[in-house]
Formats: sequence, structure tokens, C-alpha cells
Amino acid sequence: MATSPEESVEKDLPSLLSDIAALEQLADTWPEEQRNAAHARGEAIDALNAEAFKRLIKLLTEVPEFGPALKAAASDEIVYTVLRRHGILRASLFERVEAALETIRPMLASHGGDVELVKVELPKVVVRFLGACDGCPASALTFYSGVKTAIQTHVPEATEIQQVKGMGGGEGVQFVSPFASFQKDGWTETVNLKDLPDGTTQTLDIDDQSVLLSRFGDKITCFNNSCAHMGFRLDDGVIDEGLITCPFHGFQYSLESGECLTAPEVQLQPHGVRVTRNIVEVRLTR
Repeated sequence: MATSPEESVEKDLPSLLSDIAALEQLADTWPEEQRNAAHARGEAIDALNAEAFKRLIKLLTEVPEFGPALKAAASDEIVYTVLRRHGILRASLFERVEAALETIRPMLASHGGDVELVKVELPKVVVRFLGACDGCPASALTFYSGVKTAIQTHVPEATEIQQVKGMGGGEGVQFVSPFASFQKDGWTETVNLKDLPDGTTQTLDIDDQSVLLSRFGDKITCFNNSCAHMGFRLDDGVIDEGLITCPFHGFQYSLESGECLTAPEVQLQPHGVRVTRNIVEVRLTR
């Protein structure tokens, strides 16, 4: 049966999560017996999917190059979210520290403040206070009794917690792509965040490798400047609303996710990206 245009449109992660939240809210109005039955069915489907993923990955672990392929696949935010939900991928160090900070943020917000994660490089974690907490006479007490305790409780291997001032600067964007925080070495500084406006793409050469660096709000992406079809350069292609079209054979890709709209079985090769003090850093995937 033919697929309608509406059915063929792929949704992004926020849209999919919004659909789930809407269904959960709808179920809240049901009688308790129906609500419990729906919840049990959802848990059973989750358990089935989790077991299938675990068995699939177990079977593929001996396949050459499976590790790098899984890492590349998990750079897609939807794949990463699903594998994390089922416990197949463990939370990155960056996520664990952010989860610790989330436990203290309501208290900081009640005083008009916040805390920002500046850097994670075990055993050191560096944070910066924002808003009313920045420069507040009681910030030292807040740091030691709140932030430092929260981080060490959730991430015990972080034994050196530091507070710095004035490191956010500029636009204050902090971004780490999935798995980027696992890698300490091999990062290359590229451009200042202010030189990469929202919605723009730049072509850069890093270690003799050409890459496409794009910005979507607070999210930065980096992909090989190479069409997954036949390997031709993409930088002469037309870019429109986050999509780039290969100038040679018309293959079209999303610069936000790397997926190919022309042939869904292929995608652009991603690279690790992080923003440190408003400098965009890239770690090439070999």
C-alpha cells in the first residue's frame, strides 16, 4: 500500500517525545483499571524491545568494525535516546554531572540563580554560577553544601570540584555531542561560536580532512564533507533549511542529523563536537 506524504515525514526527537507525553496525559483521564492495563502493556513492549536490542548487539559484537559503527549510529539523538532508555548505553560522564546539577538547580532558581557546567575532565569538574548566585556573598556556602555535594554524590569519581568565574562569556552555549565527553585527547579548536551564527554551515579543513560544521540553535554538528553515495564533496551543493543537496547526483542530507533523505540506508559520517568557553572543538572519527 502506498504511503501518504504525511506518513513518510520523519519526526525529530522533540516531536516524538511530545507525542508520548500527550498520550500519557490522555491516559491520566482513564479509569484506574484501564490506566494500569495500558501501563502494563507499555512496560511489556519496552521489555520486548530491550531484550531484542540486547540480543542483536550481543550477536554483532564479534563483527569487525561493529564498535565504531554503533558509535556512529548512536550519534543520532533518537537512536541514542532509545538505547539509553533500555540501558544498552550507559549515561555519558557529561550527562551524569548534569543530572547531579539538576538536583540542586531548583534551590538555586528560588534565589534567582543557576549553575553551569564548564568542563568535565576526570577527576576534575569545573562549574560556574549564573544569575544572582554569581558573586553572591553566600555563593561559597552554596558551592560546598550544595553543588559540590551533589556532584560527588552522583559522580564519586569526580574528586576535584572547582568553581570559576567569568568563563561563560559571549553567548554562553555549552554543548557536547553524544559520547564526546568520553574522549580527552584529539580535540581541535575551530571557530568561535559567534562566528558560526544560528542556521549557518562552514567548510573547514582539519588534519587534511574536509568537514561541514553547522549550527542549529545551541546544537553544533560536524560531518565529513563527503557524499555517502560516491564520496564527492558537498560544499558546492545548495543548502536550504538545514538540508544540503549533493551537486553531482542530487543526494540530499540533513545537516542536523546526517541522515540521507534520498537513500535512508546511508548517512553522512559524523564527528565529535563540543563547545568549550564558546570555542567549537571537533574530534575526528577515524
